Amino acid sequence: MDSSGINVLITAHQAHAPAGWLRLAGVRRPVLRTLEIVGLTGLIHCYPSVGAALDA
Repeated sequence: MDSSGINVLITAHQAHAPAGWLRLAGVRRPVLRTLEIVGLTGLIHCYPSVGAALDA
């Protein structure tokens, strides 16, 4: 995950706001750590599976 990937996620989040939502499922630890460092996990929630993301 580099700045390009981060920008794509931010753009996707903004495109769905305010009525929609963006959730990530099955995020691998290195990517999750990057999202945590840049503060995106407060905006884009990450779940261990698609089922968990849909149930949230």
